[in-house]
Amino acid sequence: MELVKNIKQTKLAKYIFFALLGTVLLAVSSKIKIPFYPVPMTMQTLVVLLIGVIFGWKLGVATICLYLFEGIIGLPVFAGTPEKGIGLSYFTGPTMGYLIGFIPAVFFSGILKVHLKHSLIYRLTLNFALFVFSVSFIYIFGLIWLLNFVPVDKLWALGVMPFLPAEVLKVSILAIAVTIINKDNLSWGSLR
Repeated sequence: MELVKNIKQTKLAKYIFFALLGTVLLAVSSKIKIPFYPVPMTMQTLVVLLIGVIFGWKLGVATICLYLFEGIIGLPVFAGTPEKGIGLSYFTGPTMGYLIGFIPAVFFSGILKVHLKHSLIYRLTLNFALFVFSVSFIYIFGLIWLLNFVPVDKLWALGVMPFLPAEVLKVSILAIAVTIINKDNLSWGSLR
């Protein structure tokens, strides 16, 4: 009985470690701005999808929720913090919908996977579609919330269009990497 208790404690410690590691990766990825047209690109959405791929949907969702909690309590983990405010006041600003959209994005990138029985090109296409589907939730939730701050006629132009080229690049990079590496080898089976 003691052995089972120790195994459960070890497993819990491992989950907590990986969730914290994931939040650190998210925070770092939100701060790195890569010059891109028409707006600078962060790697945050790529890391959100990658967390789903590697951690699986359960630990992935837990990691995103922990990340959002860290930001809500005032840790400067979000892209515009601390320059544009911190905590709940920043969280409930124009980007809240996008941040909430991380949860379904990590869920779908973690739960759906492409089987190896298909050809390389077919798997690449399916992985690309999977990641586009997953990342679309970030934009759906983001646009819904952004309606509180932007008129409907400018919503698409301000809330999606500036980010599309960078998003296509990031999704393409992830789809190629996951297809080549093989999602089953990329994810840690013991974490799923």
